Amino acid sequence: MKVCLYFEGKELIKTSGIGRALKHQKAACASAGIEYTLDPNDDYDILHINTVGPSSLAVISKARSQGKKVIYHAHSTEEDFRNSFVLSNQIAPAFKKILVSLYSKADLIVTPTPYSKQLIENYDGITQPVVALSNGIDLNRFHYDEEKIKAFHRYFSLREDEKVVISVGLYFERKGILDFMEVASRMPDVKFIWFGHTPSYTIPKKVREVVNGNHPSNVILPGYVKGPIIEGAYAGSDCFFFASKEETEGIVVLEALASRSHILIRDIPVYEPWLVDGVNCYKGKTVDEFERKLRMILHHECADLRENGYLTAEKRSIEQVGAELKKIYESVLNGEI
Repeated sequence: MKVCLYFEGKELIKTSGIGRALKHQKAACASAGIEYTLDPNDDYDILHINTVGPSSLAVISKARSQGKKVIYHAHSTEEDFRNSFVLSNQIAPAFKKILVSLYSKADLIVTPTPYSKQLIENYDGITQPVVALSNGIDLNRFHYDEEKIKAFHRYFSLREDEKVVISVGLYFERKGILDFMEVASRMPDVKFIWFGHTPSYTIPKKVREVVNGNHPSNVILPGYVKGPIIEGAYAGSDCFFFASKEETEGIVVLEALASRSHILIRDIPVYEPWLVDGVNCYKGKTVDEFERKLRMILHHECADLRENGYLTAEKRSIEQVGAELKKIYESVLNGEI
């Protein structure tokens, strides 16, 4: 059995969650002993397609003409397309039609969470079976590493007694960047760092203005940072605060869980039932609630949930995902699904 993992525009998506999903799929296949290729012109048995552009359609059509099985990995939904780029809300209904047109060409649809599974199953035109399978997390990459933590502190010239809150994501309103800034403005004695970057011309004015200078002086926007710095930031900061309003899973949340970070996230459906407020994370719905809970976390006035969070990530390890992915491939190839 050989699988073609297809990601259109690999260079364009490499800094996004879908880009990290490519790395995770490769690692999952390797861990489960699944032979794979990234070249759709190679010989293979199953096309595992992850993107929704024009080249993706051409690759699907060719695979179908050759009688190959097709699995579509649904990383995108109409819901998480909204409140992102300029005009995204106006384009969203048309984007949904494109998604349905492409997803419906598969034998099976895989999506990261029960929440995104429910969304896609309710789209008119989707009759294919839909399976929820986490994108997975590399536990070895995000384990506690004192040298990485030191590298993070050196990079930002942080004092040992300085409280630091981080978030990771594109400059999208959907990602909660405006609420992040508002909370930061209320806590001037705390350093807030937002990792990630999006070209200014692609984001709406109100987000662009905040990013380009109209933000609190205690906020740092270092752009896209990779390697030991960001890995050290998860473990070396005092809290990972992710106010995103819509996700299909949230790979950065898995990274924070694997790093044993203190975690504060927005209370949204995608985290049900795997993240529970007061059990393996803390959740909030409003800026007031975020501020209150963040102060509790920073001053150690609430239970330490980091180990419970790590156990949640452990269940979504690359090895676990690889084993499940192998079962899915075999079922599709044998016509059982």
